[in-house]
Amino acid sequence: MAKRRANGDGSIRKRSDGRWEGRYTVGRDPATGKAIYKNVLGKTQAETKQKLKAAMEASAEIDYQKCRDYTVETWVTTWLENYAKLNVRPSSYLSYQGFLKNHIKPQLGSIPLGKLTSPDLQRFCKTLLESGRIQRTEAKNKPRGLAPKTVRIIHQMLASALEKAAEQKMIAKNPARNCALPKLEHREMRTLTAAQLGAFFREAKDSGVYELYYLDLATGLRRGELLGLKWGDIDMEKGIARIQRAISRQSGKVVEAPLKTKNAYRTLPLSADAVGVLKEQKRKVNGNSEFVFPAPTGGPMSPDSVLHMLQRVLKRAGLPRIRFHDLRHTFATLALQNGVDVKTVSGMLGHYSAGFTLDTYAHVTTDAQRKAANTMGAVLSGTA
Repeated sequence: MAKRRANGDGSIRKRSDGRWEGRYTVGRDPATGKAIYKNVLGKTQAETKQKLKAAMEASAEIDYQKCRDYTVETWVTTWLENYAKLNVRPSSYLSYQGFLKNHIKPQLGSIPLGKLTSPDLQRFCKTLLESGRIQRTEAKNKPRGLAPKTVRIIHQMLASALEKAAEQKMIAKNPARNCALPKLEHREMRTLTAAQLGAFFREAKDSGVYELYYLDLATGLRRGELLGLKWGDIDMEKGIARIQRAISRQSGKVVEAPLKTKNAYRTLPLSADAVGVLKEQKRKVNGNSEFVFPAPTGGPMSPDSVLHMLQRVLKRAGLPRIRFHDLRHTFATLALQNGVDVKTVSGMLGHYSAGFTLDTYAHVTTDAQRKAANTMGAVLSGTA
């Protein structure tokens, strides 16, 4: 029989499985008039009493009726439209919509907001990591699970939505706080050497894609930035390119998107050789598209297609397999190795600070510093 607690403190009883249970009411259902109960469990009566007190204090200001009006899907949708949309980049907002549609709604959407638990979210993250990838044509050769970074982004989205629910007194605490998240993969930087570039460019010419890869290696552009270039962004006379937009795949569609940060909006100088390459590319496009590197339809090229082309060129040239982003690393590494200062390289890459560039390319700058130290040592030893 339950042991009644004074002054509405709830009740405590020992269950048949040996554990203690504390129950308390949080109001009444306006539709049925029945009391809404919550409970806590503990190994001992004292532990359960402590948990019961803490739970009742935490729930004192919770609007449980308001909470019962929402499922996880309806609340995340509300948060996305009324809060996130005002504070995140349009590209992030579109990504969040995709996460809600493809992952959150199917797996968690029908759970009442107040009944979502940390174990629910832990199972959700595990499922995403093991088999969360949407099987589209362009992803047919990729692993079935989502990348750890993507799982963490989806978790952070949910955590932000649930934190807002806690602030609004709709739930007692944010269940996303206690999840164990997958470790981020450290993807080793692999660059092409100056000696390898000759073979790479020869094969790129034979494959008809020389201009695209030459311009990327001459500027260090991100893949989406390169594909987002339009002829209106290029000033051949002044030898400059204005980086204004990116191309990305969102919800299965190839679309124009804003750049990652305000530093990414930048104007880059072009060498005489780069201008010559662009003139050749303009002749090849022959006014059939506003994009510098268009798809056959004249619209923006898919980011996946340039990656597939890169792998074919590398294989035919007998070079090791690298990511498209490693072309950007190749640009930065060669620039630093050949005496371009870090601040200039950082600005060309569109990094938010030279410090970030230093951290990313510490191995290159360390080698340069060692050479400088050896050079100064030789100079000073001659004067001693």
